[in-house]
Amino acid sequence: MSKKDEKNLKAVEPAPEPTNAKVTNAEQPKFPKLFGLAMLIGPFVWLAPAGNVRNTLLPQYFSQIDPSGKVAAIAIMASVSSIVAAIANILFGGLSDITRTRWGKRKPWILGGTIVESGLICVVANLHDLWAIVVIWGFVAAAENAVAAAMVAQEADRIAPRWRGTISTLYGIGYTAIQVMTMIAAQFLGNPKLGMYVMAGSGFVMGILHVLFAHEGSNLDEPREKFSWRALWLHFSLPTVGARDYWYAVAGKLMMVMGGTIATAYMLYILTDYMHLGQQSAGKTLSEISLINLVFGVVFTAISGPVADKIGRLKAPVALSTLLIGIAQFFPFFDNKPWTILTYAVLAAIGNGVYNAVDGALNLAVLPNAETSGKDMGFINLANTFSQISGTVVASLIVTYLGGYKAIFPASFVIELIGAFLIFRIKSVK
Repeated sequence: MSKKDEKNLKAVEPAPEPTNAKVTNAEQPKFPKLFGLAMLIGPFVWLAPAGNVRNTLLPQYFSQIDPSGKVAAIAIMASVSSIVAAIANILFGGLSDITRTRWGKRKPWILGGTIVESGLICVVANLHDLWAIVVIWGFVAAAENAVAAAMVAQEADRIAPRWRGTISTLYGIGYTAIQVMTMIAAQFLGNPKLGMYVMAGSGFVMGILHVLFAHEGSNLDEPREKFSWRALWLHFSLPTVGARDYWYAVAGKLMMVMGGTIATAYMLYILTDYMHLGQQSAGKTLSEISLINLVFGVVFTAISGPVADKIGRLKAPVALSTLLIGIAQFFPFFDNKPWTILTYAVLAAIGNGVYNAVDGALNLAVLPNAETSGKDMGFINLANTFSQISGTVVASLIVTYLGGYKAIFPASFVIELIGAFLIFRIKSVK
């Protein structure tokens, strides 16, 4: 064989399969279409209902209940939710790892969490006491994170490395497409109670569809691990062995999502109190932002996954997209006109689209142990959820003590810059 032929052969050799894969490429030669559809609608199950109630409808509801205390009210709720999320992601991710039922290990937690989340959102819609809402929302956050932790772990359980990028792209498209629900939620600013019912109902329906499409079978034949302190530690502790890059991925996600959340958590108040728009104009602008996020996000998510697979790069697209989201913050910082927030939305949507397409595959590639994927993905999802909630608290502190809504934007840039740096520190993935 000539040197040229050897070079061409090496060029087409497939990349080595990750050692943490439970399903090999040979065992899954065809793309799992129904599972892909299940993951596409996955974010509509847990994030769309809770996220839109938390970020769009409850701020308006708090404005009706206590206008003078609305910023503090959201921060208090976010603080409670962040503590709950920290526990729930690890707890439910670990419990799903060791669950053995005829319905599988993940389905019971996804379906049960969906029912609890949707039901409690309906309860919140009928409460008028601030502290009661804060308490109940803690349970909503627990259910939300139970669903999320079990859902993302399914990819590690059932998807071969050859399809991980595609599944990650589909999940990313779904993650971006929930802007449709944000557009719907924005139409209920005049009646947030009805909007909460709509969000709860949509999440329940999507939860049923997800478990039907995912079609997880019985796992009663999997060996049951006997109770021991070592097993307990393995399934519920922080991963340490071979986890350097894993923790850089977790920290990078934490910074990336927090930086974006600082702006989006108070977007309604940015439009009304910083850009001085009326309620009707603010609602219109929120819908325009959601449309931008939907169109640009879906397009760039769909493009980025296949491109990343083709060039064999995961780390650089994730880090650079994080940096782009930070750069987008400069436009509304320099001018408080609506066009600047729309420009920010375009750049951030592109960044989020690329990030959402590739980040899931990067996370799977750095998992330290295939047997604890639920718990370990739970920590990664914790970074996602915790950063959304803590970002709201940070934004509240910035607005209150560091110069109002304008100060949000440079703070967000710095956080995104740190996130990009942390992701570039990953060594085991190109």
